[in-house]
Amino acid sequence: MGIADEFAKFDAKLKNVNWSVSAENTSGELVVSLWKHFFEKPEGGKIKYVDAVSRWSGYGNKEFRERIVKAYETDQVVRVVIARTSNEDVVRRGEDASQLKNSFGAKLDWIGSITNWDGENFTIEFQREPQNA
Repeated sequence: MGIADEFAKFDAKLKNVNWSVSAENTSGELVVSLWKHFFEKPEGGKIKYVDAVSRWSGYGNKEFRERIVKAYETDQVVRVVIARTSNEDVVRRGEDASQLKNSFGAKLDWIGSITNWDGENFTIEFQREPQNA
């Protein structure tokens, strides 16, 4: 599915489908699209995403930075749409990945929070939402 369809699963709408990678949903949660290859192996029931905002540029970067700052300062709940690409090296170099073959998948049962933000580097920790008995 496309990125807009995956964000819609969280009741979130991207400001611009061509460059936005973050949005707030109607529940006040932050929804972000994150590259699969920057996730670390799960440990202790937690799944960490570690990256730096300076790795890439473009219109969506400013919006993403602003949302990360707010989420970190307010302990806002983070939801994720995982992005997969046909060329991880292009993404690692921070080049325009919009022309690559990319796919997106919402992780509806993951809930996260930003555990590190130093103005450049950030870590988001996710875990599976507890199921109601």
